[in-house]
Amino acid sequence: MSKLQKNERWKSKMLLTEHQEQYENRGGRTSKGRITPEELTMVRDSIMYPHMLTMCDKSLQEIRRTPNLFKRYFEQFLQLLMDRLSKEMFVLRRELRGRNIKVFEDETLDGIIYHRFSCRGYEDRFAIVRETLRSEIGVRLAKYCADILHPPLKEAQPDPGSGS
Repeated sequence: MSKLQKNERWKSKMLLTEHQEQYENRGGRTSKGRITPEELTMVRDSIMYPHMLTMCDKSLQEIRRTPNLFKRYFEQFLQLLMDRLSKEMFVLRRELRGRNIKVFEDETLDGIIYHRFSCRGYEDRFAIVRETLRSEIGVRLAKYCADILHPPLKEAQPDPGSGS
């Protein structure tokens, strides 16, 4: 018989409510490796970013081939856009890796793009219709372009010389 079995304090199985909540939250996230809706959105984005970069690169190559007065500015704008997309894709992939989620390219059938993913031991397929992907890419690229052309204003800082 061990010392712990002799000790009466170890016989009770009382659990504080905050510990119960922590245990339930931990179990809810990783139960059986099922993917959460947030993580499913991350999988969709990880599929979408390479397509967005490919579209931008094709546009960049096309601009480089055509004579245009503003060619240099279009190239700079597209390069800035591609840099932002690459950074976000890198951050997203790191987050997926941290959550033990891997995405694999699978196949395309009848306008539906399939990708397999593995989430904490659980494997499944993610399917997205090509037209849905195109429209989502269009919306997302418009947002990125708007952010580049009209960056969000930072909060007004008090003027150090105003004395207030």
